This record gives sequence, structure tokens and C-alpha cells, in this order.
Amino acid sequence: MTEASTPASRPAPTTLGALRASGHEQRSVREELRANLLAALAEGRDPWPGLHGFGTTVVPQLERALIAGHDVVLLGERGQGKTRLLRTLVGLLDEWVPAIEGSELREHPYEPISPVSQRRAAELGDDLPVVWVHRDERYAEKLATPDTSVADLIGDVDPVKVAEGRSLGDPETIHFGLVPRSHRGIVAINELPDLAERIQVAMLNVMEERDVQVRGYVLRLPLDVLVVASANPEDYTNRGRIITPLKDRFGAEIRTHYPLALEDEVAVIRQEAAMVAEVPDALVEVLARFTRALRQSSSVDQRSGVSARFAIAGAETVAAAALHRATTQGEERAVARVVDLETAVDVLGGKIEFETGEEGRERQVLEHLLRTATAETVRSRFRGLDLGPLVEAIEAGASVTTGEQVSARDLLAGLPPLPPTGAGESDLYDALAARLDAHDEGTRASAVELALEGLFLARKVAKESGDGETVYG
Repeated sequence: MTEASTPASRPAPTTLGALRASGHEQRSVREELRANLLAALAEGRDPWPGLHGFGTTVVPQLERALIAGHDVVLLGERGQGKTRLLRTLVGLLDEWVPAIEGSELREHPYEPISPVSQRRAAELGDDLPVVWVHRDERYAEKLATPDTSVADLIGDVDPVKVAEGRSLGDPETIHFGLVPRSHRGIVAINELPDLAERIQVAMLNVMEERDVQVRGYVLRLPLDVLVVASANPEDYTNRGRIITPLKDRFGAEIRTHYPLALEDEVAVIRQEAAMVAEVPDALVEVLARFTRALRQSSSVDQRSGVSARFAIAGAETVAAAALHRATTQGEERAVARVVDLETAVDVLGGKIEFETGEEGRERQVLEHLLRTATAETVRSRFRGLDLGPLVEAIEAGASVTTGEQVSARDLLAGLPPLPPTGAGESDLYDALAARLDAHDEGTRASAVELALEGLFLARKVAKESGDGETVYG
């Protein structure tokens, strides 16, 4: 439980009378979102923590939609952060709101809408008990699946209540679904096209008239709920579609996208990946460039997209390979190197959908694009640095051995001696380490190995791999 949600921080009133005496004013969900968003913007606070690459595209559209009070559907390929964006909406709700104690729909004490709560309010008056609900409890999320029913979303007759003696015509026999239970909150439906069309029809009244219909009952419940949804673009999905009347009821349809800038791609990986070892920034950049290259490749089915989860899983796999090597080789600190990047190709191919004509060439495509991303990173990180002395040493007969069975200390011990650079560093290895902010054996070995791989990709040195070792010579 966070500090904000501790009982001590809850407002004090516990009855309707005390709530009125405190001067509390009722606000709708849309009024809360609008007021809190405008307050954050006026104060210069970021209302969207943890989001990267949407600042000038998606976020302004979403902010305008919320200010207008619109329901929102986000359209975009997999792994573009749609669900994360929807979940950040919770931060724009009031931290605490009052509700009638025991209310199934968390109704506001000033405005009971269900027959049960209306009856209790009339009987108890100012003694009506009040509880306080934290904003985290006012967000409900449903993954749309083909087996989702009207009862799940809207509600159905509860046979237990009928068996207790209530008549079928009694509104109190209804068991409410997810949407009514999200009254005074936000309900998010992920992958909306996967919802059967007849189920989407059941949402029409909720979206427009804000009431619910269950098996012929028309319950005039003035629901206060913001409906948000995510979906893949209809032009390629074969699983379903959003029916036109439902699309018409969403006030805003916003297209998401993958990060446009490399630094945003890197920031997403750093933020989301749970890495068990240190992965230097240069290698994270390689993975980011690799992912972006896949999104531009004609060999990859771009209608499916290349999820940000690809790069995240890649970083976690690379870190795991580094920890595995550190454990087997007795290294005190695990740091990833270029040799660990190959493990990403080994396990991540299944996360990519290739074009039909590329059958049998999948690994070849992945390896080629990884080499391209590595070469681009080397050029970016070591631009202006003369690697000639290292090339000359290798041409003179020296070789450098690395691999999954070679520790960082052994790699550094096997480097050929180089003359001073004359630029303030003792030799080229120090210059490489300075460029990548390498400060210990592991990160220095990673910097040197990246330079060697760059020389190999530039056809300045040769490379042979086998039996867990890679030799540059």
C-alpha cells in the first residue's frame, strides 16, 4: 500500500451529514479528469509519467479528448504502449472520493442511483454511512475475448436472488457486470475488436444513454463512467472489427505509434526491462536500432508490427547471458558484451511475423539486421576515434579471444599492447573505455569487444566462432 492510500490519509467524514458539513462538492468523472489535467498542465507537472515518444503526437490528442469529456479508443499495433497509456489515466482522478458504504455501484452519497441505495438513503438520512474509495480502485480493465458475455460487461438476472423469493420483475434481482460496477470510475476494454459484435451492441446504450438493459429490464441508472478502449487497426485484423455504431459513440479515436526517436526507444527498454545484469548503454542502443530496423524491413510483416516487448525481452535475455557467463567463469560482476547479443537472435525469432516469401530465411534476416544495428552503433559511439593501432596489431599477428566461456579479465589480459594515443589517454583501450564511460573490467571488456565487432563488420579484421569462443584475428 502506498503512502497516498494509507487509511490515515483518508478524509474524515463517515456519514452523509458529516460529509455535507465538510463542504464536499460532488464532481463527475469527466469533471475530475478535466480539472486535474488542467491543474497539472498549469503547474508544469507531467500528467503522463513513464510514457516516451508520445509527447508531441498522441498525448496532445488525448489531453484534448479528456478536456472535451470524450470516451476514447486507441488504435495501434501491438506493443505501442496503449494499455500503459490508459492506466495512467488513474493518476488524473481525485485521490479519494466518498461512496455509500456497502453500495454495489459505489454511488455518491449525494446521488444514490440503485433502488437499494435510494431506499437506504431515505431511511437513514444524514446517518447514511460513507466510505472513501481510493482512485486506484476506480479503474477496471477487461481483456475482450470471444467468450466475453453480456453478463460479464452489463449484468444478468441473479438466480440466487430469485430463489430467495424476489420476483423476476424486481430490479434488485440483477447482478451487475463490469461497466455498472465501474460507476464513478474508468472502464478500459483491451482489444475491443475481439469482442463479439452482439456484445458490442450491448455497449451502445451504456455509451450514449448511460443506462443499462438486462433481459428486457430498462434500468434508468445514470451511470457516470468513462469508457476507454484499445484496438489494433481494422485494416489488417482478421479477428473482428469495431461495429460502426459503437465507433461512432467514441468521441475520440487516437492512433498510437512506436517511438519515433532512438532515445525514446532506449528509454522504453531501460524503463521496462528487468535486467539481472548490467547491460551497457551501447548494447541497449544496439537492441533499439535492431528493433527499429525490423520495423522498416520488407522481410517483416509490418501489419503485425514489432512490439516494444521484442527489445525489452532482448535486453533481458542479453543480461541473463551475461549473468550465466559471470557465474560459470567466476566473475564478481556480470556485464553484457557483444557476444551476448547473439542470444537475442536465438530466442526472439518467434516474436516476429515474417512475410510469406521469407520462409527459411528468418534467422538470416535477423542476423543481418543485428549486424547492421551493431555497425551503426559503433559508428555513432566511436566516431572520430582512430582504431588503426588495433587493426595494425592484429594484422601483425595478434589475436583477441572472447566468447561465452571467456571472462572479462581473460579478454583484457589477452589484448595486444598498443602505443600511446597522444590524446591524453595511455592507449586506445583507455580511449574506448572513456567513450562508453567504462569504469571496471566488465564494462572495459564490453567497450573493446564492441570496437572489435565494428572492425569485423567494416571488414578490417576477421572473426571465427566455435566451441563457445570467438577469435578476432
